[in-house]
Amino acid sequence: MPIKLDKQLPALDILRSENIFIMDDTRAQQQDIRPMEVLILNLMPTKEVTESQLLRLLANTPLQINVDFLYMASHESKNTHAEHMKTFYKTFDEIESKYYDGLIITGAPVETMPFEEVDYWTELTQVFDWAKTHVYSTLHLCWGAQAGLYYKYGVDKVRMSEKLSGIYEQVVNQPLNPMMRGFDDVFVSPHSRYTDVPEDVLREKTDLDILATGKEVGLSILASKDLREIYSFGHLEYDKDTLAKEYDRDQKAGKCPLIPANYFPDDDDSQEPQMRWNLAAATFFSNWINYAVYQETPYRLEELENDFSFYGYL
Repeated sequence: MPIKLDKQLPALDILRSENIFIMDDTRAQQQDIRPMEVLILNLMPTKEVTESQLLRLLANTPLQINVDFLYMASHESKNTHAEHMKTFYKTFDEIESKYYDGLIITGAPVETMPFEEVDYWTELTQVFDWAKTHVYSTLHLCWGAQAGLYYKYGVDKVRMSEKLSGIYEQVVNQPLNPMMRGFDDVFVSPHSRYTDVPEDVLREKTDLDILATGKEVGLSILASKDLREIYSFGHLEYDKDTLAKEYDRDQKAGKCPLIPANYFPDDDDSQEPQMRWNLAAATFFSNWINYAVYQETPYRLEELENDFSFYGYL
């Protein structure tokens, strides 16, 4: 089944060329079912790339999904045309009165900064607070996961000695958890970050379930027991060439980056990397939509305002 989008969104042409089922809003109005409502807070600098990555994965689900894109009005995007933002993105003021089955908060290239020094931090915390009564399940990715843990639980990130960049093995710790259904015992995922969240601090300050970990990456996937909070420190949504582009960018910036681990064949950056995480990515996002969102979310989303005990506020 498809996801429904504005038929002018540039990502549609990319997704259709890959035979991914996309429905424009005209055709969707003819279907007599309630679609899932998903909001994507896109904090990545190359917003159009991230749009395609996430929409490609959401389109694997057997449901019709309406997608809204959100940006932080307190931050000026330097890598995406203003016209694109004006046409396809909403501000928080525009969605504040709406309700959503799911919310995705992406990563952002600000992880070496203290959270409070990020120019849109105050606005982001408004989104976190608003989501308590307006969103059923929130999926936090990479820095978005670290930000959520810090604001909600006081779990701070720790700077690593060098950037973690590459394709790493992770082990499924709770195979019976719905978010891990369909996963092999060991899977690989891209990681690209300078900071980490210590497991001992997480265990001390939260009761989140640790679903997957890795020798090199540490914590990988976490979830609340009711699946209304999901945290993933990797980038399962990445394209095959995303790490290569980041590596090239860092080289040009004079950062002397290490070659992403387990990525280029024989660690030769002149060779094309192989895609080895596509199945895990598709399974993860499908599980989130199916088990964390669709099977539990209320039909009338307004009922969310009457139930926010899952955050411990009641």
